[in-house]
Amino acid sequence: MKGHLPTIAASVVLAAVLACATCVSAAAHRQAGRSPVKVFVLAGQSNMEGQAVVDLSGKLYNEGRGTLVALMRDPAKAPLLAHLRNADGTWVVRDDVWVRYQRENRPLLAGPLTMGFSVYGDVHHFGAELQFGHVVGDHLENQVLLVKTAWGGKSLYRDFRPPSSGGSVGPYYTRMISEIRAAMDNLKKDFPAYDGGGCELAGFVWWHGWNDGCEPKTAVPEYEQNLVNLIRDVRKEFNAPRLPVVIGELTGPWVDAPGTWDTLRKAQAAAAARPEFARTVAFVPTRQFVRKPEESPNPSHGHHEFGNAETYFLVGDALGKAMVKLLNAPPPDAP
Repeated sequence: MKGHLPTIAASVVLAAVLACATCVSAAAHRQAGRSPVKVFVLAGQSNMEGQAVVDLSGKLYNEGRGTLVALMRDPAKAPLLAHLRNADGTWVVRDDVWVRYQRENRPLLAGPLTMGFSVYGDVHHFGAELQFGHVVGDHLENQVLLVKTAWGGKSLYRDFRPPSSGGSVGPYYTRMISEIRAAMDNLKKDFPAYDGGGCELAGFVWWHGWNDGCEPKTAVPEYEQNLVNLIRDVRKEFNAPRLPVVIGELTGPWVDAPGTWDTLRKAQAAAAARPEFARTVAFVPTRQFVRKPEESPNPSHGHHEFGNAETYFLVGDALGKAMVKLLNAPPPDAP
């Protein structure tokens, strides 16, 4: 396991994010982690895009309640978040963990893990990638690459529909596969510090569900099988039959909702529990991470977990720990 590696001044990197939507560590002349690069895909819709609020306040953001900086001022919660910020107040930059995110109709984001990899490409939001990257980066000696394939408002039933589900293959399934291949094929271009030592797909994370829940008569009844097919098809695409997969439970106010939403959550858990996925697929419950809207920066945005930074941090942490557990698991056929 490795700890945090020396970083450049976060202000330099974040200025680059704002200037050209790409953050590249000028100080990283060589790859910080070992080869091969371990590639993890973070897939989903708007929640995986990253909606957690870092430091915005005022009436539009509920006076800053539930933001990351507000949490850091809480003596009870600050220790859990301390690794995100340097002593001088700048955000930590990890050169041993890279992130690549091709957003919808926006410039590519690519660079070392820090603030700036949400769909907005600014320093005021983050997603599950932040703490997931810290957890997995701490665990592995290898260089880590997180490939975000997340686009808002996309269903599994239609947009991410995998080939083995029949019917028209979802355009965002096709795009997801294309983005994963592009990330693995363009390492030197996107990350100049890459040492040419190769890469391998090491894990897949799926945090998703809202759009399918809005189609109770069509998408919800198919969700379990479509998710099973998605896992099978991604593994087949990359010739990785035992690829570790983590499924994050649909979060937000729907964690306690009955009826359709309960059926959808149970479908997510049931997919992970299939015997064929023993020791290679994990389901992560998220009920305990949901915070009240009145304690969050976006009280009316339930579909975005109210923008609550603690929710996103804890979900990323749980997804990362579940992935590490799968990476350490014995082979499925082991006694």
